[in-house]
Amino acid sequence: MDNKLRAEFPLLQNKINGKPLVYLDNAATTQKPRSVITALENFYIHDNANIHRGIYKLAERATLAYEKTRKDIAKFINAKKEQEIIFVRGTTEAINLVAASYGHKNFSVDDEIIISTMEHHSNIVPWQLIGEKTGAKLQVIKINEAGELDLAHYETLLNKHTKMVAITHVSNTLGTINPIKKIITMAHAHNVPVLIDGAQAAAHLPIDVQDLDCDFYTFSAHKSYGPTGVGILYGKEKLLDAMPPYQGGGHMIKRVTFAKTEYADLPQKFEAGTQNIADVIGFSSAIDFINSIGINTIIQHETELLKYATATLTKRNGLKIIGTAREKTGIISFVLDTAHSHDIATILDTEGIAVRAGHHCTMPLMDFYGVPGTTRVSFGLYNTKEEIDALALALEKVQKIFTRG
Repeated sequence: MDNKLRAEFPLLQNKINGKPLVYLDNAATTQKPRSVITALENFYIHDNANIHRGIYKLAERATLAYEKTRKDIAKFINAKKEQEIIFVRGTTEAINLVAASYGHKNFSVDDEIIISTMEHHSNIVPWQLIGEKTGAKLQVIKINEAGELDLAHYETLLNKHTKMVAITHVSNTLGTINPIKKIITMAHAHNVPVLIDGAQAAAHLPIDVQDLDCDFYTFSAHKSYGPTGVGILYGKEKLLDAMPPYQGGGHMIKRVTFAKTEYADLPQKFEAGTQNIADVIGFSSAIDFINSIGINTIIQHETELLKYATATLTKRNGLKIIGTAREKTGIISFVLDTAHSHDIATILDTEGIAVRAGHHCTMPLMDFYGVPGTTRVSFGLYNTKEEIDALALALEKVQKIFTRG
């Protein structure tokens, strides 16, 4: 990507420890373009009001902008109806909502929920919590050393007890792109619904929920160049209609008496209380930004970065990449035989390079590979090959420090 595009991201112009910032932690959160920052500022300066309630101009403008984002997201992922888009705080809350609401109604003792070895804790713990309440149990799909799902094993797990399949679209640690369309088709052959954790996919791959035929799809704004505190739950209308509310309060009701409450229609049924209005509106600008570049252009750029970084890092003696799936996005996790991941990240920071170190909220995956953690670099549309070269030079410094004497 050219310097003109990078200039749209004010934070990237900063220096860290007196050196140009090299931001390689996009799997944790992406930086925000000026258009998103401006949208937030404009809302608070010109339109700040609560939505759906006020019969005055500010409230009307805020409501229109908020609901426009819902329409934009529906189009972005090709949902059939905008009512199938629910605003939550993040991918984590979206998964918790489905686990608590759908699970409470549909799971019972000896039922099974299929997940995989590579899942983020956010797609493990909510299912464990509802399992403790209902008696449902987790079944876990194995992976191979490359970090690819064992679909033959998955097929053996599908049975009459299976009540949900919950799988990540892209591994936040390995970068593996899972064959989710095939996974969904296999589950539907057993009449089992499928939830997809799309947190690492939405800004890096085209998403078409109708083509995938997934039952639920979740992702976060802040990993897609949007503000923090906004998540998206897509669900098929018939499933969402049948699910009880996740939270109770204002706005999600039609009528309340002390004897009984009648709930609102979709999507309001799942959006209790005052929503994160400004940041939802800001996410619309992020979607516009992604669309202005084009998802295919983003894929091409990030694929080139992945190939270049993989080739560059594998030249280093003592460095091992964890996760070598044939289908990957721009995420590389690695270990060095001379240094702990936390030490690596600390030294890289002195060079102005931001990476992630640790278990990446995938402890069971770390156990599979027999490592306490990895160093992870993850790319966004604004990263460059020159930044990868800077990373390689900094890693040379790390190895020199830990091989002295």
